[in-house]
Amino acid sequence: MTTKQAPYRVLIGKPGLDGHDRGAKFIARALRDEGFEVIYTGIRRTAAEIAATAIQEDVDVVGLSSLSGAHLRLFPEVVKALETRGGADIPVLGGGVIPDEDIELLLRQGLNAIFTAGTPAETIIESFMMASQKHRDHDSQK
Repeated sequence: MTTKQAPYRVLIGKPGLDGHDRGAKFIARALRDEGFEVIYTGIRRTAAEIAATAIQEDVDVVGLSSLSGAHLRLFPEVVKALETRGGADIPVLGGGVIPDEDIELLLRQGLNAIFTAGTPAETIIESFMMASQKHRDHDSQK
């Protein structure tokens, strides 16, 4: 008898005061269409709210979107909030209007991948799949 793996669970969050969520909703739908279970937190969430929801929903990956220019502060806050709540092993991916010079800094601050405007949806979906599988592999070794 074979067992089917449960769908990957991802959370898509919009930290801060950014009210533009078209891109986040596009990615949420694209992931859902690929078989992911997607939890969308909506706009204007705090890092603590996003982390708490991620832990409560037992997600494999957190995806963040920012178009406001506050990504250097908000994305690392989510990573820290996850660590504080015992979710340090949950990969965090970010995207939006992010200057190239900020990408390396965000990666050093704990994000697993950063996507800028124009990144093909297939590339983003593949990154979510790889991060989800890596998270599940890590969990199975505990």
